Amino acid sequence: MKQIQIIIKTLSVSLAVLTVTCCEPKHYEVAGGVQPKDIIPAPVEYSVQSGSIGTDELTNLPEKVRISESAVRRRLKGRKLEDWQLRSAYWLKIGKKGVKIEAADQEGVFYARQSLKMLASLDSSVACCTILDWPRFRHRGILLDESRHFQGKDFVKKQMEMMALLKMNRFHFHLVDNPGWRLQIDSYLRLTQLTAWRPEAEFWDWEVDEIGGEFVEEGTPGAYGGYYTKQDIAEILAFADERHIEVIPEIEMPGHNYETRAAYPELACSLPESEMSDRWELCPGKEGTYDFLEKVLLEVFELFPSDYIHIGGDEAGKRNWERCPDCQARMKAEGLESVEELQSYMIRRMERFAHEHGKRIIGWDEILEGGLAPDATVMSWHGTEGGLQAIAEGHDVIFTPTHYYYLDYHQDPNQYRAAGRYVPLEKVYSFDPMEEGITEADAHHVLGVQGNLWTEHVREAWHAEMMLYPRAFAIAETGWSPSTRKDYPNFERRVSAFSEVARTMGYNVYRRP
Repeated sequence: MKQIQIIIKTLSVSLAVLTVTCCEPKHYEVAGGVQPKDIIPAPVEYSVQSGSIGTDELTNLPEKVRISESAVRRRLKGRKLEDWQLRSAYWLKIGKKGVKIEAADQEGVFYARQSLKMLASLDSSVACCTILDWPRFRHRGILLDESRHFQGKDFVKKQMEMMALLKMNRFHFHLVDNPGWRLQIDSYLRLTQLTAWRPEAEFWDWEVDEIGGEFVEEGTPGAYGGYYTKQDIAEILAFADERHIEVIPEIEMPGHNYETRAAYPELACSLPESEMSDRWELCPGKEGTYDFLEKVLLEVFELFPSDYIHIGGDEAGKRNWERCPDCQARMKAEGLESVEELQSYMIRRMERFAHEHGKRIIGWDEILEGGLAPDATVMSWHGTEGGLQAIAEGHDVIFTPTHYYYLDYHQDPNQYRAAGRYVPLEKVYSFDPMEEGITEADAHHVLGVQGNLWTEHVREAWHAEMMLYPRAFAIAETGWSPSTRKDYPNFERRVSAFSEVARTMGYNVYRRP
């Protein structure tokens, strides 16, 4: 491969001054200044030389960048990386004469600069050092639930900035759910004209006993909500692309569609309202439901370049389907024996549609019920069992178990407005998907890990950040760093230091007791 050398005279990094007391690693030379062992996520390999460079001086040193796959492979000394790992891999050297970066791709250059940026933010000087680094998993993600409370594009971009610094690379955009539809769809304008807006700001005032309330027309005085225009999405995607973050949209089906049915009642089952057992579900028996979903997805596919579309598939009540004449006719025509198979029929059909347009589907682990679509990726959220079942059936899996990675849960027993389970930083850090009995032969099916911020209890932007950080730091380290690097006391020390830095950057990081 042709080697490309780029010399940049100055290095631009965001600097914040913080004095850190560093524990000496067992086998590295002691040096002044902050060291690679102090950053999050922990790098794969590093060494420290004598001497240090002040961060003010560092910004004026020349940076030499070499994009060369062969050079990186030589640094690896025979170790084999997957192609996606190689694209992210980098070698970084910080010395008194300048900064050198070697990478096989611009993505690796970007991650090298993120490491440098974090080092420079942690102290007034940086040790002379070298880092050789690459990711453990390809999917290192965060979900933001925008349906229950809409935060807007500036908030999203701010969180992507932190994700990039943590080397996280997947943003799961939960755009639609019962309390609000948050994406402009030109084919169905009522989705945003009506069901992006509600009279109650608090989710629990709107939803009572699992039954949703009313929506109001856009422009109604006091209406609460909002949505992303297609221009907003284009702006977010450009911002994400610069930071090597893939944005994966979620369009729920067949459950969590109270808002869809409110905008277009004809998509509900053919039953009198008084006989409806479930009010969240679309009717999988009607052909009109598929027409609606396909038109929506065509616009989503045009907006989002990701290879993936998340189709939800979770928590669908099926009692209406058992009595709906359209659902029963569909089951008879397709030879389906249960409503679970009816849901599977719907998911499989939508997967075929996605494939026809060059996309792959991801669904929550309920899509296993009734038989899994052939090429579906499973997001294992109930625990790890669904993920293990999917792997056994030959499917890719992203682990996001509630009892470790649901970031709407309490960080301490007395925390302000959170869901009931207790998920402190140490518990988040303790999860490792490869400790679930996955064989070496099946390990390639584990795409990675993701933290989910659901917002039933989280209305304000400051509160959302408090729930994300510092627990997202732990997910980032599990996603990037080798399992041999995991050491909670050491991680806790680094979290304490970087949390203060993040606060100076304007993030509301939870102060642990």
